[in-house]
Amino acid sequence: MDLRKFLGQLQDSHELRVVENADRDLEIGVITELCNERNGPALLFDHITGYPAGYRVVSNLTATLKRQAMAFGLPVDLPNVELVRRIKDRLVGLKPIVPVPATAAPVLDNVQEGEDVDLLKFPSPRWHEHDGGRYIGTADLVITRDPVEGWVNAGTYRIQVHDSRTLGLYIVPGHHARYMRESYWAQGKACPVAAVFGAHPLVWMPAYLQFPWGSEEFAMAGGLLGQPLEVIKGEHTGLPIPAYSEVAIEGECPPPEVESRQEGPFGEWPGYYTTGARQEAVIRVKRVMYRRDPIIVGAPPLKPPGSAHGHYIVHAAYMWHELEKLGIPGVKGLWCNRSGSNRYIIVVSVQQKYAGHARQAAMAAMSGPEGAFHGRFVIVVDEDIDPSNQDDVLWALATRCDPATAIEVVTGCWSTPLDPIMPPEKRKAGDLTNSRAMLLACRPYHWMKDFPKVNRASDELRAKTLAKWKAILP
Repeated sequence: MDLRKFLGQLQDSHELRVVENADRDLEIGVITELCNERNGPALLFDHITGYPAGYRVVSNLTATLKRQAMAFGLPVDLPNVELVRRIKDRLVGLKPIVPVPATAAPVLDNVQEGEDVDLLKFPSPRWHEHDGGRYIGTADLVITRDPVEGWVNAGTYRIQVHDSRTLGLYIVPGHHARYMRESYWAQGKACPVAAVFGAHPLVWMPAYLQFPWGSEEFAMAGGLLGQPLEVIKGEHTGLPIPAYSEVAIEGECPPPEVESRQEGPFGEWPGYYTTGARQEAVIRVKRVMYRRDPIIVGAPPLKPPGSAHGHYIVHAAYMWHELEKLGIPGVKGLWCNRSGSNRYIIVVSVQQKYAGHARQAAMAAMSGPEGAFHGRFVIVVDEDIDPSNQDDVLWALATRCDPATAIEVVTGCWSTPLDPIMPPEKRKAGDLTNSRAMLLACRPYHWMKDFPKVNRASDELRAKTLAKWKAILP
């Protein structure tokens, strides 16, 4: 599937704006941030200062509900939770389709090898004001193969440009590519790596979800596309590379004692600079491939509720899928709050069927592969609450959550160095765990029938009244 076809759809729907003559040093990043805060269109930067026309960057690609719906081929006017439900249903029925050799490979329009490799020819932005460098990889697919089991992983990890042939690669502990890389290093070997810096949203999407160990993201992408992903075989790594990638590289990641560079700081998705600059592994790039007039896709983390990628929608869908896989009945909706950094505040709406049901849903939401990573609060509400409506959720917390009996804290959960409230001594000791709070903002099950009625007209009466009086209503 081709990114350019998707951009054509956005243009036809007036969801894409071309921006010319911006500087890759901060201007692209700040324009992206300001446009995102205003729920503006996707941005295609061209004629970037100091670069030839056609060397482009696109940002805010799927930042809105509408553009996420377009990426999935869904109606663009679906209510929030219904969009999440539709995406969840796609994930429930997802049948992986194995990639196939490409019949055509636009990514091979231009190829650089060895000493001819020049990563500086691409306009990799410095996205945030205090970033320690330029980042070509914010919406990337980093491709590695497990040296023992042989399966291929594609994940999204940040990639900094150090010089014309060297990239920095930071992978948060607990992620699959980090285990794979360390397996090579334990043998005294460099880890073969490929990376893609521009792809269709449905090719990229599996790379930022927490699929179980052994799940191949390119097969998942094929399932989402409804057809096999076409790939080429990397000449240096043997790794599969999507044939319609905009820019791709091959190289190797040597053990850090062989080579490392100062990486960061980088403004991350919690909305802070949490890790500072430090020594991190590098990719020694051996080959660069790119299309004519290449497009780098950028999805810089922004201070919440900003979201340059709209991941929170797909995260919510996948967590809902996890709850159903775990056998939790009565789930009516799930939402990841944008102000909660996409994953810090998860709201689950359930129709309670038995005592302990709400608590079971909360525990399940923080236990699946997607929900387990670096959360903070899980709020469970009744089915009459729209989990995407902050006013609804706060009303439920205010009127149905008894602090003495309906809040529970769990410690020792999977976290990350990116956690802004992790104490420095804990981070230094490598204790990358945090606590989670479950807040049950539901009617107490054992006296639910006696709970006071809500003073709101019924849906039937509202609809009847609206039909008669809609001319006077805003």
